[in-house]
Amino acid sequence: MAARTAAVKRRTFTREFKLKVIREVEAGKSQAQVAREYQITENTISKWRRQQRQYQDRAFAGRGHAYTDEARLHELERMVGRLTMENDFLKKLLQKLASES
Repeated sequence: MAARTAAVKRRTFTREFKLKVIREVEAGKSQAQVAREYQITENTISKWRRQQRQYQDRAFAGRGHAYTDEARLHELERMVGRLTMENDFLKKLLQKLASES
């Protein structure tokens, strides 16, 4: 049995492409028909539809990838870090102002 030397490259799809596929299914075409037309699986279309319902406008952000709860968590952690730094700065400023008075 020969070993596989070349890695299989996965296809990637743009956000626009995914939304186009979803719109066609929602416009009345069968999911099977759209899958055959674009040579993708019905499961892929189902997954894209589920992600679009769950994340609405944020779905497929960044090179067509799904917006995930993990991405949202990282976004919120960055925000907490920034706000913590701002609060620390303001506390120090208030202490300085209080000591000068």
